[in-house]
Amino acid sequence: MTLTIDVARSAPRDADAVGIPVASEGTVSRSLGLTRARLAELGFEGKPGQTLVIPTASGATVIAIGVGARKDRTPAAMRNAAAALARAAAKCSTLATSLADVDGEASRATAQAVAEGLVLASYRFTNHKSDKPKGGLSRVVLLAGSASEATVRAGAQRGSLIAGAVTTARDLANTPPAYLTARHLAERAEEIAAANGLEIEVFGKDELERMGCGGMLGVNQGSVEPPRLVKLVYRPRNPSGHVALVGKGVMYDSGGISLKPSDGMHVMMKMDMSGAAAVLAAMSTLKALRCKTQVTGYLCCTDNLPSGSAFKLGDVLTFRNGKTAEIHNTDAEGRLVLADGLSLAVEDKPDAIVDIATLTGAVLSALGTRIAGVLGNDQKWVERVRAAGERVDELMWQLPLHREYRKLLDSNVADMKNVGGPYGGAITAALFLNEFVADVPWAHLDIAGTMNSDSEDGWLSRGATAFGTRSLIELVTSFTRS
Repeated sequence: MTLTIDVARSAPRDADAVGIPVASEGTVSRSLGLTRARLAELGFEGKPGQTLVIPTASGATVIAIGVGARKDRTPAAMRNAAAALARAAAKCSTLATSLADVDGEASRATAQAVAEGLVLASYRFTNHKSDKPKGGLSRVVLLAGSASEATVRAGAQRGSLIAGAVTTARDLANTPPAYLTARHLAERAEEIAAANGLEIEVFGKDELERMGCGGMLGVNQGSVEPPRLVKLVYRPRNPSGHVALVGKGVMYDSGGISLKPSDGMHVMMKMDMSGAAAVLAAMSTLKALRCKTQVTGYLCCTDNLPSGSAFKLGDVLTFRNGKTAEIHNTDAEGRLVLADGLSLAVEDKPDAIVDIATLTGAVLSALGTRIAGVLGNDQKWVERVRAAGERVDELMWQLPLHREYRKLLDSNVADMKNVGGPYGGAITAALFLNEFVADVPWAHLDIAGTMNSDSEDGWLSRGATAFGTRSLIELVTSFTRS
């Protein structure tokens, strides 16, 4: 169900729930119908994201939503408060709330964050359920004073647009692999490009052979489904710079000959194309957001499956830029498809490159499920990428691109191996990718830990998170040549 967000000065008559912000200090709105002392007796203290549903004899249900102290009301906190409110009102149809205009101090950033939280927390993937949920929250009206209505509306529109892109990426990553092959994703990309003013080229197996994209072709050898490399370009007038985005699009990763164990992680390998989904979804917003940066996106899409024709340990692949790699683990396939995408991106001569990929279990072990790893060859660029993530509450932690570990990739028969041993896997994977970015400022986002959420938590819903989508949008829309 699509959640519609409107802005008005007063609550509509058909609202069946009203969300009232309550700070952790100061007076409590009379419309709540309870004193602070009574709220405390009920265990409600106004902490950020805390909710209390207050049934009424007639009229709309009242929901108290905690917003904490004034100093705590960052966009991240307000996004999570809005998410909590959406869940508390999940059984209602129309919700009205002044959450975007707390204490009459509306800001565009707050309204954007509130809209994002409402939409993202309401997300559910039900495409393959026979008994689909009925009813539920379908409309939210953000209440604003007359002086701030335009501000709230502008922020809400931007937030709804960005959250819509995130839901697109989540839908793609949640879709079972039989329903979303490389061909299907390329077709979806063509639809999105046509609707959003993007140039698009789609390269199939024959074109990839002529282009010398041995990484893409090698990983695809075991699949009956052909690969697709999709190039998208957003080209504004008088661009302020040029950024390239490269997304790993392994539609399903069995591990190939290096077969993964049959466990819960294997089931989630339909999400191994989350990087490509994030790039596609981010690019879908750029025209509407009037982004001034030229952005080129590459989606590197294929399955990685075992069969009689699958690539083998000991094989040597030759990539687009002419470098070669000896295969020591076919489950280290993401770096192989990214190598071709990064090589092509360098040929476009961008100011900077970001790749995003569900690349290593090592980053999950190191940083857990809420923090992505970021590495790169240019400190200023890495810091800009990390700062963009922090602004949208997609946390990243920089790992060192320790050049001393490059020797772990040395091969007797090729330029390098595709794995560097049992330790420091996130770093050696990034060092492998570094071989394909020349001297262009580059950052690598490893989102293997953050691709999935097992619980409802803040703006996260169960399943694919689409982590990185909002960071990429924030990064390219704020980009200027340094």
